[in-house]
Amino acid sequence: MTSVTKSITAENTFSDSLQLVGHFNLSISGTFVATVTVQRSFDSGSTWLDVDTFTSSTETYGFDPHQVYYRVGVKTGDFTSGTVVVALYEDAETSRSIRLS
Repeated sequence: MTSVTKSITAENTFSDSLQLVGHFNLSISGTFVATVTVQRSFDSGSTWLDVDTFTSSTETYGFDPHQVYYRVGVKTGDFTSGTVVVALYEDAETSRSIRLS
């Protein structure tokens, strides 16, 4: 299973990008005051588009039918305190059957 993780303690900090297609899992944990933003890019990371935001810990999943890059982190001005631990995980079982490459 492919994944990226990052412990965030400052604004303008993101995980590495992960190329995904199909189902994926998102984990946000820690003790923090911040807005965490999930972003995706259709051009290999040159342009990032906001997908969703979170202000508390969560365990959730997503689905994207297109092979795109995702990352998760805290944008400039969205961090107050604490440590945010973020992770994106490819769901190998469902992604394998619809992988485009």
